[in-house]
Amino acid sequence: MFTILIIEDDDTIAFGIKSFLSKNNYKVVHGENLKKGKELFKNDIDLILLDLNLPDGSGFDFCRYVKEIKDVPIIFLTIKDEESTMIKGLDMGGDDYITKPFKLSVLQSRITAVLRRTLKQQIQEDVLWCNNIKVIKSESRVYKNNHEVELTVSEYNLLLQLLENKNRTVTRTILLEKIWDVNGEFVNDNTLSVTIKRLRNKLEDDSFIKTVRGIGYRLED
Repeated sequence: MFTILIIEDDDTIAFGIKSFLSKNNYKVVHGENLKKGKELFKNDIDLILLDLNLPDGSGFDFCRYVKEIKDVPIIFLTIKDEESTMIKGLDMGGDDYITKPFKLSVLQSRITAVLRRTLKQQIQEDVLWCNNIKVIKSESRVYKNNHEVELTVSEYNLLLQLLENKNRTVTRTILLEKIWDVNGEFVNDNTLSVTIKRLRNKLEDDSFIKTVRGIGYRLED
């Protein structure tokens, strides 16, 4: 069940939206101003319906506040239909813009579209591929041909760095800094070579991790 935060100072509009969305299997919380909206904004909020004209400030201010914390999708609700206002809202990170009055069925369609797009993007960012190797970042799991491969922390972080820079050469210095130095560990250059060798052995394939002699490594499809 998705959780939606409504920030709207018109109680009649807020009640209508909340009642309609609740009947359609959404969990809805309502804040009547920016202050209350900030109190209600938690990590479990999946989408925000945000009025632009609020008694204690602008919805644009709340949008900036939210985007600095978490990239939560935002749909602006407003009586203003000026092109400049709409562009400003979208440019600062808003995902959609609906002018009042609107039909609740249209609002629901817009919400569904934004959530579908956001969920698809999150899935794409969470799963990384290279040939028959798959990494699920949220689970820290690695699979080859759908069979899980057990890696050490260093081996996993090394593979992740190469995957996130797929088809680009990553220098030995950067890999050493990203994987070991960040933890305050002192390692010599040979540690990286040994970890690369172990990773290739566990993946049973030394063809897709290319050694760029004198520079570093590159992961290739």
